[in-house]
Order: sequence, then structure tokens, then C-alpha cells
Amino acid sequence: MVSTFSHLPLAPLGAGDLIDRAVRLYRRHLFTLIRIATPPVVVSAIGSVLVGVAWRSLDTPSGLMLLFYIFLLILGGLVFVAGYIFSLIVMGGATRNLVTHLLWDQPVSMRATYDAVRSRFWGLLVATLIMVAWVWISVMVAGFSFYLVMTIVGVSILLFAQIGPAWVTVMVLIVGSVMGTAVAVWVFFFFVGRVAYVPQVMLVEGKGIFASVSRSFSLARGNVRRLMAMTLFVSFAFYSALMVLVAPLAWYGWLNGVDVLPWNAAEWPAWYAIGNGVLEPLSRILLAPIWMLGLSLLYVDERVRHEGYDIELMASRQLGPMPELNVVSPYAPAISVDRRTLPPPPLSSSGKVLGLG
Repeated sequence: MVSTFSHLPLAPLGAGDLIDRAVRLYRRHLFTLIRIATPPVVVSAIGSVLVGVAWRSLDTPSGLMLLFYIFLLILGGLVFVAGYIFSLIVMGGATRNLVTHLLWDQPVSMRATYDAVRSRFWGLLVATLIMVAWVWISVMVAGFSFYLVMTIVGVSILLFAQIGPAWVTVMVLIVGSVMGTAVAVWVFFFFVGRVAYVPQVMLVEGKGIFASVSRSFSLARGNVRRLMAMTLFVSFAFYSALMVLVAPLAWYGWLNGVDVLPWNAAEWPAWYAIGNGVLEPLSRILLAPIWMLGLSLLYVDERVRHEGYDIELMASRQLGPMPELNVVSPYAPAISVDRRTLPPPPLSSSGKVLGLG
């Protein structure tokens, strides 16, 4: 008898179910997923350390050394950004590995993930840069939304200040600030969620750059609350893990006379600043796989909601790969196979469709 947790049901999954399944997969493949997530995080950590060292050394009397530290600061910033971009690229490969695991019971492995990334690296790079630009646009639109709400609140405060008691004005300010923040956050996730599935579409469905962006827009319907819930969960887990890691270092620094308060970071000794900067990437190494799994499962769930993807996966699992016919399907295939760059699917396997138990 198949466990109820061993397959993705026909009913759409809520945010709690997606988080639960991501955590289950994370526990099952913990060390493999950590190895997959480590290289991009190490790259960004190197950039962060370079920025920290250069920033603390800018106050130097030597003009030549000042130019060197400015160069180091710029280089560190570029390496830091490259690490985050690399993380988004690896996310696409992880999604393909996850889908082949669910479809054909292929093992989740670092090699399979990076082979998939290597097969479409340049396309993924361009698509990721488009995503980064779209995120900045989303930030600006969300900021403008917050500005509009707060402008209305400011006008309301001026009116209530003339005709009402002071406590009413304070309440209007508090409620208005909360509403402005809520509107800005919703607008941000509404816009940024449009491009959440671009790497996944490229590697799972085999589409081109702009076709993947268009496909992501079409899939991302009604995903705002689930994307917000996933982000909130990962952020809370990240900062919880970070606090656990930072606490011993902070105690050691405090015992050695270091003012560990973050607003006094400019006065930290180099060893404490570097140690504090390394712990943040370590937290991301531990928790980045949950984010990758969450977005991968969210992509799969969007296709389940809109296209009956679980039925298509079941058919592909039971019947094997479809013959190469000159037929255009209204939906994307269960998973694309590019025989020039990726290994063909196995003819049979003993895995379970969407097994997450």
C-alpha cells in the first residue's frame, strides 16, 4: 500500500504542504543538497570577505594602497553578486534533477545537477540577468506603492490633526504604515513571482530564454501567497540558524573586549569581522537547499494546478518516453530530453511517481 505521503495528490497543494514536502526531501538528501548549494555560496562568501577587508582598509594614507583597496572593493562586490547569480542558475539544474528523481527515480546528485547546469549555462546566465533586472523593477514598483499609500496616510494625518485628538492621529499613522508595508510586500511578490520559474522552465521543458520568461509569466497565476509563505519560512529559518551560529562567536568576542553590537561594526577587529561574515554564508549553505526545493516543488505544483502535470508524469512513468512525432502539444512535455547535451531517460525504473515519503 502506497503511503499518502509518497505521491503528489491531484488536489493543489497549499503553502504548508509545499514547505512540508520541501523539508522531507531536504531531510532525505541532506548532504547531497548541501554539496549542491555550497559552490555558489562559497563564491558569494569570498566576495563578502573581500568587501569587508577592503572597506575596513580604505582609511589609509597611501594613495596607491587606497586605489588597491577600491579595486578590491569593486572586485569583491562583483564576486558577491556573481555568487548570487550562480545560485539562481544552479536552482534550474536542481529542479531538473528533482523532476527526474520524481519521474524515473534517478538519484539526487551533485553531478546530475551540475551536468544539467552545464548543458544550458549561457542561456541560464542571460535568463538570470533578466530575472535580476526584473527583481529591481519589482523593488521600485513596490517602493512606489508604499510611497502612494503613505502619501494618502500623510494627508489623512493632517486632516485628523485638525479635527481629532492626538491618539487618533497616532492610530492612523500606525495603521497606515502597516497597510503601506503590506501593500508594498504584496506588490513586490506579485511582480517578482512572474519570473520565479524561468530556470526551471529552461531545464525541465527545454525552452529558450524568452520563451521561458513568457512561460513563467503564464504559470505564475495565484502564487503570491504561497511564494510569500515560502519566503517567510526560509527567512525565519535562516535567521534562526544564523543566531545559533553567531551566539558562540559573539560570546567569545565579548569576553575578549569586542563591542559586538552591529552598529559598532566599524570598530570590530579583523578576526571578528571576518568570522561574523563567514557565518552568514554557512547559514545559507544549510538552508539554500530548502529554498531550491521549495521553488522546484512550487513549479511542479503550478503545472499540477494548471495542466494536470502529475497525471502526465504518471503516464510518462508507466508508458515510458513518448515517440518522436511531429506533433505540437498544447502543454509542455513532462520533461524534455536533449540528446545532444543530456543523457536519455531510462526505459524503466522502480521508483514511485512523485514519491516524497
